[in-house]
Amino acid sequence: MRRFCTYLFARKNSCYSNVISTLVPLTVTVTHSSTHHHQLRSSVTVPSFSLLPPTFSVSSQLDCNVSSDVRYWSSSSVSDVAKLYEAIIDNSNAYDNMEKALDSLGVPLTTDSVVGVLQRFQFEEKIAFRFFMWAGHQDNYAHEPLAYNLMIDILSSTKYKAKQFRLVCSMLDYMKRNNKVFVPVDVLLMILKQYTEKYMTSVQKFAKKKRIKVKTQPEINALNLLLDALCKCGLVDYAETICKRVKNKVKPNANTYNILFFGWCRVRNPNRGMQTLEEMIQMGHAPDNFTYNTAIDTFCKARMVTEAADLFEFMRTKGSTISSPTAKTYAIMIVAHVQNDRMEECFSLLGHMINSGCLPDVSTFKEVLEGMCLAGKVEEAYKFLEEMGNKGYPPDIVTYNCFLKVLCDNKNGDEALRLYGRMIEVGCWPSVQTYNMLISMYFELGEPDGAFETWHEMDKRGCARDVDTHCVMIDGLFDCSKVEEACFLLEEVVNKGLKLPYRKFDSYLMQLSVIGDLGAINKLSDHMRKFYNPVIARRLALNQKRVRISLREK
Repeated sequence: MRRFCTYLFARKNSCYSNVISTLVPLTVTVTHSSTHHHQLRSSVTVPSFSLLPPTFSVSSQLDCNVSSDVRYWSSSSVSDVAKLYEAIIDNSNAYDNMEKALDSLGVPLTTDSVVGVLQRFQFEEKIAFRFFMWAGHQDNYAHEPLAYNLMIDILSSTKYKAKQFRLVCSMLDYMKRNNKVFVPVDVLLMILKQYTEKYMTSVQKFAKKKRIKVKTQPEINALNLLLDALCKCGLVDYAETICKRVKNKVKPNANTYNILFFGWCRVRNPNRGMQTLEEMIQMGHAPDNFTYNTAIDTFCKARMVTEAADLFEFMRTKGSTISSPTAKTYAIMIVAHVQNDRMEECFSLLGHMINSGCLPDVSTFKEVLEGMCLAGKVEEAYKFLEEMGNKGYPPDIVTYNCFLKVLCDNKNGDEALRLYGRMIEVGCWPSVQTYNMLISMYFELGEPDGAFETWHEMDKRGCARDVDTHCVMIDGLFDCSKVEEACFLLEEVVNKGLKLPYRKFDSYLMQLSVIGDLGAINKLSDHMRKFYNPVIARRLALNQKRVRISLREK
């Protein structure tokens, strides 16, 4: 309302006249009634970001002269915004060709339509900025100050966004003030230098204090932040162009090439990514394992297994010692081959991993088995275990538990029991974690009888139960409304003197209060008072409450 009144009396306050001329107004019809009961109809200009609808009528007892200059929101403009919005939503991923989809629409751009689209994406800053950059390069259109201001507001609406896009906002501010469609190299270098002097002084202060000569240019860190922001918006072409323009002034480092390489992987353009990688090696920068692993994982998730295999071969042949394939790399490729029914390549790669001296660890087994099970290749997972055993790496209880956890999480009860039987056959005795996962799975499947059988199986196998076993069993019994059995186990916990986690203790008190068992509540409270100080417990509860309140506010 305050904003509406400001523009309503803009004619009387000349200081606002320049502001109004730069805003995209909406049409407002105002009816004035004087004391002589005659009516005067006039129009008021209101900025497009007002909370008021595009056209509405307002009756007021005003006796003033209002400007009759009118700019209307046409139905075609609203239709254009809807078309642009739908095209952007359908191609909002970083690897989608949003620019091509927008070009195919053939919608003529105006400031009203661009502002309308930006307002719809005010909480999606990356998508909004990508559209903004596309619109700025269209024929017969140029951004007005209103569009620049709105884009800057979107990129700096929160503290995190302001930190990430501060350099981008500085470039947009220069383009707005100087009516430019690009930023000259000398101006860009000045922006980078000013940002470095204001926000990146720690390294320079430390070097000055220790009298160390820093070989790298300070501006390179600011340039890397700018390139990273552009790549995260899917504007890798712009990022690479900026890098080439300032290459003679600011020498790129390994992080610069890594950012561009990750950017090309993000938009799923392996050819340009490999070109960046080769240029990086030519400039004397050695990519590390993290660079390769990230790229290979990205290609595999995009089902670009051939490109991932080419990069893997490049890593083996042209990579340095620090960038040779690791067990993580082999695990990613093995899972990718399994998911695409390339079993021969999978086991061939497995043999090469063993022959190259790359020893598999627990995480390798877990990732491979999990990938195979999620792809529905359970038989191939068993074959993988056999193959590893033949190579001299037989699975142990940790490997079997990793396999069992994947099956239990997917609620595949038959295969979980089959694996349990296999463990007994090969002489790998189940651990308490094995039984805990089976009990939890049975309760999730709604089969408490299976959980009881597993509970008694622990006695037969001589496996001692721990606190987690009791907690899993008690939780399951409460969930399936077996209150008497749950109370019996709680009494067993008290008699054995087991220390329950504080969250479980609080949960069980709530369950007991529901059924109104005051005796069990007092007994459990007295038991837990031995382990938890009431003052500390209250402090923990207050901290948890503050966290919940802060999350709600966010």
